[in-house]
Amino acid sequence: MAWNPSTYNQFKEERFLPFYDLLSLLDIKPDQKVLDIGCGTGELTRKLADALPGSTTLGIDSSEQMLEEASAFASDSVSFDQHTIQDMSEREEKWDIIFSNAALQWADGHEGLFPKIIKQLHPNGQLLIQMPDQHHNLSNKLLNELAAQEPYKSHLNGWTRRSPVLDIEQYARILFENGGTNIIIFEKVYPLILPDPEALFTWVSGTALIPYKERLYGGIQQQFIEEYKLLLGKHFTGTPVFYAFKRILMKATF
Repeated sequence: MAWNPSTYNQFKEERFLPFYDLLSLLDIKPDQKVLDIGCGTGELTRKLADALPGSTTLGIDSSEQMLEEASAFASDSVSFDQHTIQDMSEREEKWDIIFSNAALQWADGHEGLFPKIIKQLHPNGQLLIQMPDQHHNLSNKLLNELAAQEPYKSHLNGWTRRSPVLDIEQYARILFENGGTNIIIFEKVYPLILPDPEALFTWVSGTALIPYKERLYGGIQQQFIEEYKLLLGKHFTGTPVFYAFKRILMKATF
């Protein structure tokens, strides 16, 4: 997908909060080999690396635009490379820590993907993952409902963004069945306090809206955007706008 780092970073502080919560679950050890899946602009990858003295950290992302920004955070112990999540999960390389903040929601087939990622951990390796709980977030629901209506359904050939994110009970089972111990998994609400529905639209346009825009062109794309803005305005009235954005956080040792 064609990511726009400038749009994504408009809500940098709000997007950083779950990272710090996830980082607080990490058992800090020196000299770790770390993989950050979905490193984005690289700023948080560098913060992760700085918390782990003597460690080496690789951040991967599929977006060339994001990795251009990430180069500013490279160092002797922090590097970045372009890979998809799926391709990286097929590699035989092993890691002490696999960390992923707001990325795995873009990868399909979590029932099969998570065991592949877990197999890439050294003994006593740590897995830490944070994802938006897309099934329970209204902004995602409204996008899918709109895409299922005409004329958009025809222009999208019936496509909607079906989230691969599972319920937390399912993730707990996957972690346990693949040898996880010290399992921590929970859903947390991260309130977004925004000046108006237009600001909420800007938030969504930096992530969830992207695959829809990539599949719609010209006037029909703009029509979709305007109608989506109307839906947001209908559901989020008054100012400021309060949006209870839900995320899943998990940690386990293997």
